[in-house]
Amino acid sequence: MRGLVRRARRLLSRVSLPHTLRARLTAGLVVLLAVSCAAVGVAAVVELDGFLTGRLDQQLRAAGVRFPASLEHGGTLPSDHDGDEDGDTRRQAPGTFGARLVAGAVTNAAVVASGHGAGTVTLSLSARDARRLAALPADGEGRTTELSSLGDYRMMAIRGRDGDVLVTGLPTESVEAAVHRLELVAAIVFGAALAVAGIAGALWVRWSLRPLSRVAATATRVSELSLSSGEVALPPRVRESDPRSEVGRVAGAFDAMLGHVEDALTKRHASEERLRSFAADASHELRTPVASIRGHAELALLHPDPVPRKVVRALERIEAEAARMGEVVDDLLLLARLDAGRPLERRPVDLTRLVLDAVTDAQAAGPGHRWALELSEEPVTVPGDAHRLHQVLANLLANARLHTPAGSTVTISLKTDAPAGDEAGTGTAGGTVSGTVVLEVHDDGPGVPADIRPKVFERFTRADRRRTEDVGGGAGAGLGLSIVAAVAEAHGGSVTLVSHPCSTTFTVRLPADGGYSPD
Repeated sequence: MRGLVRRARRLLSRVSLPHTLRARLTAGLVVLLAVSCAAVGVAAVVELDGFLTGRLDQQLRAAGVRFPASLEHGGTLPSDHDGDEDGDTRRQAPGTFGARLVAGAVTNAAVVASGHGAGTVTLSLSARDARRLAALPADGEGRTTELSSLGDYRMMAIRGRDGDVLVTGLPTESVEAAVHRLELVAAIVFGAALAVAGIAGALWVRWSLRPLSRVAATATRVSELSLSSGEVALPPRVRESDPRSEVGRVAGAFDAMLGHVEDALTKRHASEERLRSFAADASHELRTPVASIRGHAELALLHPDPVPRKVVRALERIEAEAARMGEVVDDLLLLARLDAGRPLERRPVDLTRLVLDAVTDAQAAGPGHRWALELSEEPVTVPGDAHRLHQVLANLLANARLHTPAGSTVTISLKTDAPAGDEAGTGTAGGTVSGTVVLEVHDDGPGVPADIRPKVFERFTRADRRRTEDVGGGAGAGLGLSIVAAVAEAHGGSVTLVSHPCSTTFTVRLPADGGYSPD
């Protein structure tokens, strides 16, 4: 039994169920209706078969054993048998079978031929048919027996006066024909009913689940929104009018949840705006006092009178920290302006020249590293802000220099990729598309730690504190890569990181057309 259950489970596990609720409900409705139709059909067929078989047994009892008894006398019964004086067998139904058995052996067997006055046909039964007749109990009850020469018959055996056994049979062909006809009619009617019920059920289920479909569509649109930052406009509510139904309650709960999410997003956006405004105002206000502190420190260092060495060292540190603080303030102000959507300059920029200048500066700052260039033969030009793009290059090269040991190789490549599906760079129908500029900075250093990679472009993210010198662009404060990402996005591009031990690649992609219309 357990093996049968396991096989049934394996069979069900292989059955592919519909994925949508609508399809499952429709399939369930059709399956239930099919089971009901099958049960009704089977019950009707069994009942009709039993009824017609009972009628056939009544005909057998009415016919009695006159026909098999007449076989002993050449088709005429003795005058004292059942009061039948003439014993005419022509009153038997066509196809009536009669046989006489003595000591289990068939002595006579015949069947009434069809047609008026056709008489009887003597049969020569096979040994198998003879054994089947001999096995019939002589109790006057009808039983179905198959004869190889005649087919299925309903047989009744009764003991005669001479100790013999008389067998009477009627063909079951009419019963089988009626049952088969009922099966055919039931299959056609129930099949049509299932088809109509399936179509009607699918339409009904579709109509009933329309609110749920709207909920799913709204949820899909919400899932496609970027909720991490900025102002978010949520799609319209479902507004199901019947809260008494299950679908109505789901729609109402979903609408309420969207309302809470919208309130939270509105508050988050307002908080971000206040924070951006504060960062911009604070950065702007701090620029003057920081510059003043740096200026006073420089002025004190230029004083001609002798100054104690400790005081000189303190003034130098004040000047250095004031310079670093000024750079951090400038970077925070830049990020605040980019967050606020302040447009950058939109002029043609020779990116190849910027790469050469940035690498020259990096070689001077990191002579212990090997610097390699992979540039295209033609200059690469993009519209944008030259100063900010130079800051992107400087920050990426400084990041590679500070996070790799001396002797590491840093490779800077610059190329132009054709649009996807247009390797020739001719674009698609409607005009020429200039493609995407790809800038890659690759190094063979130890790589970015796995726990830092997901947030490497976030602000104030630091991998370690192995830096030995201050770096422009806010690298010491963990703002360098965040500025790279912000400037790339402001130019309509993106920046990605792929890092493994001995291989780290930062890839900046910029649209060659700038991603916006020029002023």
